[in-house]
Amino acid sequence: MTLRWKIAALAAATACTVALVVGLLVHVWTKHDIRHRAERQAHDDVVSATDVYRRSGTLARDARLDPTDLPYSLSRPTDDEPHVSYGGNVPGSTDPTVWGAQRVSGPGSPVLAVQITINNEFNELHRLDLTMVVASLIALAVTTPLAAFGAGALSHRLRRVSETAVQISGGDLDARTGRTRGRDEVSDIAAAVDLMADTLSRRLRDERRFTADVAHELRTPVGGLLVTADLLPSGETEDLLRARVRDLRGLVEDLLEISRLDAGAEQAVHARVPLDAVVSEAVTRTGLPTEVDATGQAEHVETDPRRLERIVGNLVVNAHRHGETPVRVTVEGSTVVVRDHGPGFPADLLRDGPRRFQTGAAERGTGHGLGLTIAVGQARVLGADLRFENAPDGGAVATLHLPS
Repeated sequence: MTLRWKIAALAAATACTVALVVGLLVHVWTKHDIRHRAERQAHDDVVSATDVYRRSGTLARDARLDPTDLPYSLSRPTDDEPHVSYGGNVPGSTDPTVWGAQRVSGPGSPVLAVQITINNEFNELHRLDLTMVVASLIALAVTTPLAAFGAGALSHRLRRVSETAVQISGGDLDARTGRTRGRDEVSDIAAAVDLMADTLSRRLRDERRFTADVAHELRTPVGGLLVTADLLPSGETEDLLRARVRDLRGLVEDLLEISRLDAGAEQAVHARVPLDAVVSEAVTRTGLPTEVDATGQAEHVETDPRRLERIVGNLVVNAHRHGETPVRVTVEGSTVVVRDHGPGFPADLLRDGPRRFQTGAAERGTGHGLGLTIAVGQARVLGADLRFENAPDGGAVATLHLPS
């Protein structure tokens, strides 16, 4: 149930509760008032009728002496004072009545009684109850749609804020809710989300600018180091130094590539290519022993082959570096699956995706944690979907779905 209908249901339940409580209060108060007025009338009538009987010996209208249907509690009064009682029935009828009774002239004398039927008043009470029920139903029929309409406007505003938060969490740092109607808590939440997005965007831009500046500043001295290493005399020290300089240059190139991906400066150059051939070429370029299964129905896809090779190469290198052999690449349709038989991806990568400079536990291998980050960024440029999971029988599985 959405928030809109929850609020509408709450409004309907509140209206029903208010109508029930008010109806019960009105019913009880009205019934009590009817009985109170009838008892006062019975008291006044019996006093008046007794006074007339004492003076003239005649009975006033509706007055009777020792009636047989007089309630027992009034037929044996202990004093000469007037008494009233609610109860008893008219013979042959179930109409509610009020009796008034008083001894005429002391103990042993007859009891003069007056009976007042309040059936008409109770019928009026029943009609009042019915009127309140109808009025409550009408009010419910009016308030529920109004509550649903008002809740719909509130739900729409909250949905805008939610959609903005989802877009920001998905990487769209330019998404904003903007101004919303009203000056309430929803407006405060929207403003807070926009402020959070502005702060996050500013910090990420500063981080990306710093990464790009560092990579650009390092590129020239690293190139100089590589040239200098080539001038050193051959030997173990020279080979070790050259390998480390090449690693440093690879890191700088990766940082530059990530900075371009973050800035959205990368544009795919599409061409229609056979997927199995491009994948096989990418695996061959890694120089790592990898099984390639392209015997299925591989397709010709419209993609950027250079970026596709970059993605597949990074996935294969990551599988060898952090997993265990055999490493297998399967091509079927427009899907490429890279699987190893190691300990699998760490839980935080499966939950949050790859993060730069994070390679998991130390025993999982070496590296800078940029390979999967670059693969995800390049897949985004191609409009492809890259997912990471662990196989039930062990091993990490990376699945690349290319648009057909």
